[in-house]
Amino acid sequence: MTNENQIKLFNDHKIRTKWDENKEEWFFSVIDVVAVLSESKNPNSYWSTLKQRLKKEGNESVTNCDKLKMPSSDGKFYKTDVADTEQMLRIIQSIPSPNAEPFKRWLAKIGKERLDEITDPQLAIERAISNYRKKGYSEDWITQRLKTIEFRKELTAEWNRAGVEEGIEYAILTNEVSKAWSGMTTREYKDYKGLKKENLRDSMNNIELVLNLLAEASTTEISKAENPKGFEESKQIAYEGGSVAGDARKNLEKRIGQSVLTKKNSKNPKLLDEK
Repeated sequence: MTNENQIKLFNDHKIRTKWDENKEEWFFSVIDVVAVLSESKNPNSYWSTLKQRLKKEGNESVTNCDKLKMPSSDGKFYKTDVADTEQMLRIIQSIPSPNAEPFKRWLAKIGKERLDEITDPQLAIERAISNYRKKGYSEDWITQRLKTIEFRKELTAEWNRAGVEEGIEYAILTNEVSKAWSGMTTREYKDYKGLKKENLRDSMNNIELVLNLLAEASTTEISKAENPKGFEESKQIAYEGGSVAGDARKNLEKRIGQSVLTKKNSKNPKLLDEK
């Protein structure tokens, strides 16, 4: 699975997902889906009990879920049960919920959107632009945000080439880049902005996005030039690349006499453009 983890929204509920390019199949976090459908205060316990019941009923194909590393609220990656669309539909049938039918339609829609995007990648970009506009982001901000997505993909492709393992090692290197340019790890940066599970980049203003882009682009170019092998060598380069943007941030702050890092966040996107 070479694609990054993604967050999909079902009625404002976040569902962690991942696309398997080889199988051409979405995988969904079972716990996230169970939480939405059961409305249980402890979805982990609910799923554990349901899994045992389904096993006793002989539904091994339903409960024999793969485990994939997905991001948690603390910013780290942990293995969690995931299910493909067919498995998920069977799990949904076992949970009495008024959201069952709407969720089935949602699954079908997600699948169709992905197949459409494979045929025409421009659709994914257009969908992202439309979603950001609906949330109230400015056109300038959207342009910068799309650039960060492009540069992030180039960086992760370079890490993959260098032999870095997707998941926890990507997260550690991302923290190295973040700390080198902003002075904070990803989790610290989120806390600074008052975020929990929200996407950090969606809460950056234009200057923050540009500096983060510079940090990741610099890391990519240094890595291509030095051709590191594995995680440890890539970790040093992540720090060096982030430091290029860190120096730029410090010089700018010295010139304007104030920090360019802001506590403004995606809860009110329009404020991100305010000077």
